[in-house]
Amino acid sequence: MTDASRRNAFKLLLAGAAAAPFARGADAASPCAKGTPAPHWRAGIEGQRRADLGDGTYLNPIVAGDHPDPTVLKDGDDYYMTFSSFHSYPGLVIWHSTDLVNWTPITAALRQSLGVVWAVDLCKHGDRYFIYIPADPHGKGWSIYAIWADDIHGPWSDPIDMGIHGCIDPGHIVGEDGKRYLFVNGIRKIRLRDDGLAADGALEPAYQPWRYPDDWVVENFAPEGPKLLRRGEWFYLVTAVGGTAGPPTGHMVIAARSKSVHGPWEHCPHNPLVRTTSADEPWWSRGHATLVEGPAGDWWMVYHGYENGLRTLGRQTLLEPVEWTGDGWFRALGGDLSQPLPAPKGGRAGPAGVALSDDFSTDRFGVQWGFHEPAPDETRRIRYEAGGLRIAAKGGSPTDSTPLTCIVGDHAYAVEATLDLEDGAEGGLLLFYSPKAFVGVGFTPTQMKTYQFAEEQPWLRQAMRTRRVRIRLTNDRNVVTFHYARDDGTHDNGRHWVLHGHRMEVSGLHHNVFGGFLSLKVGLYCAGQGSLVVRDFTYRALGSG
Repeated sequence: MTDASRRNAFKLLLAGAAAAPFARGADAASPCAKGTPAPHWRAGIEGQRRADLGDGTYLNPIVAGDHPDPTVLKDGDDYYMTFSSFHSYPGLVIWHSTDLVNWTPITAALRQSLGVVWAVDLCKHGDRYFIYIPADPHGKGWSIYAIWADDIHGPWSDPIDMGIHGCIDPGHIVGEDGKRYLFVNGIRKIRLRDDGLAADGALEPAYQPWRYPDDWVVENFAPEGPKLLRRGEWFYLVTAVGGTAGPPTGHMVIAARSKSVHGPWEHCPHNPLVRTTSADEPWWSRGHATLVEGPAGDWWMVYHGYENGLRTLGRQTLLEPVEWTGDGWFRALGGDLSQPLPAPKGGRAGPAGVALSDDFSTDRFGVQWGFHEPAPDETRRIRYEAGGLRIAAKGGSPTDSTPLTCIVGDHAYAVEATLDLEDGAEGGLLLFYSPKAFVGVGFTPTQMKTYQFAEEQPWLRQAMRTRRVRIRLTNDRNVVTFHYARDDGTHDNGRHWVLHGHRMEVSGLHHNVFGGFLSLKVGLYCAGQGSLVVRDFTYRALGSG
């Protein structure tokens, strides 16, 4: 098909779409609005999936969307959890719960750019909170940094380079000698100063992890994510092996124990404690676990996994019950995670999730919004003003514009935003994984552009004079539909929706294809010159299944 014939076909599609307008917010805009099976999850804020089913049971995930490498702290009757935040800053959002099932974000602890951040450890020593952070801010290799606070809500300190180089995945523990240690990938350990802010010894081997059979289909051995606890006379070391992604049956949870942090460590006879054994299971590549005591004194395991057929959502946070056996070991009891499980007893249900709709009356950077791989001064591009968020242009297209993104966790959803184009800016709405993997629709003052396969499709370009446009993006289990409604003084104030005549399928935009361990996020971009003012961003989940 020639470019000319493609353009003609597209015009015919638009003509047909214009003949059947959609009311703003109408269910007819969603392909899954009719005939959708009854939801499995309880509907929460904006219809988002809520794990707590309200009947004493819960259904995983406990935190939906891209929340990998969970690290959990029990602090009295409260629980706190944070996740890998990669390049985002503010980053390391801390979530709070009182029952291990219902979680809500409370603050972003990291306020300074550290480059990419992976698999941190949140802990408390005495009255002070610490987060140990593997990062590579200058592209010269990994080091472990520390931030600390006397109040979990902050303020948190600036990052301190601890001088522990070439390591990721720290796990903090106090030994039988009263000294503090970090275990890291490998599995290696290093003693810390008493203040926990610098190394006080050499990095040394700590444990040779249990090996799975050679014929198991996994990504690679990759011993990582050590998390430790002391219970009675034993120290327990929980480790991930088998690779983080790759085949669905890769990644797993193993354990060892010792009466000293210095070893010797003995392998758990129940290894692996958690592993996806078939691609038919609802959760793939399960691993990177932390053990935590529940409100009633029972025990639980928190870890991450990919949802079957929905790798685009990233690694999501899962909760599984654990039992201690008579010989002092433990084993996981979750079984079929596609079914509800009895919720932890003794806690009180609190808020769950967070609304993603934003009128930009308050600063929600870190907790919701973040630029993709931002420069250290990226936040200078934004300014809050009456009724909107102004974003200065950068780059020539979404590829190099460093779009503003937010994490989503539902199978199907619709987002809308009103965009004011000023001083010749180009702006639009995206589903963005990386500069190599995104789709979207954008507008300049004179034309509409369509992006697929991480590049503009010239055959879909349309001449169109626009100063203000409202865009709707509907993602129904990786099938993406766009609508738009212009308001340039010649239309009915943007109430008349036009169906974009080109749908897209995005199930391949994930780590196993493009690397990076990321997820497909909703994005807003501004490129070229001038600036874009974003107003009235709305999010709506389309069913809880």
